Amino acid sequence: MGQNNCKPQPGDLIEIDRPRHKHWALYMEDGYVINLTPVGKKQLKLGIHTVPVFIRRVKKQRLEEVVQNNTWRVNNESDQCHPPLTLTEIIHHAKDYIDKDFTYRVFGSNCEDFVKKLRYGEGVTEQSRTSAGCEITI
Repeated sequence: MGQNNCKPQPGDLIEIDRPRHKHWALYMEDGYVINLTPVGKKQLKLGIHTVPVFIRRVKKQRLEEVVQNNTWRVNNESDQCHPPLTLTEIIHHAKDYIDKDFTYRVFGSNCEDFVKKLRYGEGVTEQSRTSAGCEITI
């Protein structure tokens, strides 16, 4: 469910409360965000072991479509410690990633890290230490 009193601005980070993890998106403009979406999976052979590798695609979607019935909020709290890039840089980098695929791993970078790299130019994340949701390799 969307927050009626929450009006995101371009470049804002959107934190979405999903049942087992937080999902993150970057607000673009006119009601659109970019976020990581599932595409498929394949098996990676590492010696005698086989490890599932998930593929995620960066998509531009309506905020309501991504949020669905979950609660969400603007969460730019990392601004206190990490100055954001200019809005022009954030949006330019974000547009460059639309429709690109990434390898998703259970342990590694995650969707929070992805959008924070767009906003701050570096990974600033706490989720990977607390949840295995939405993780990628960039």
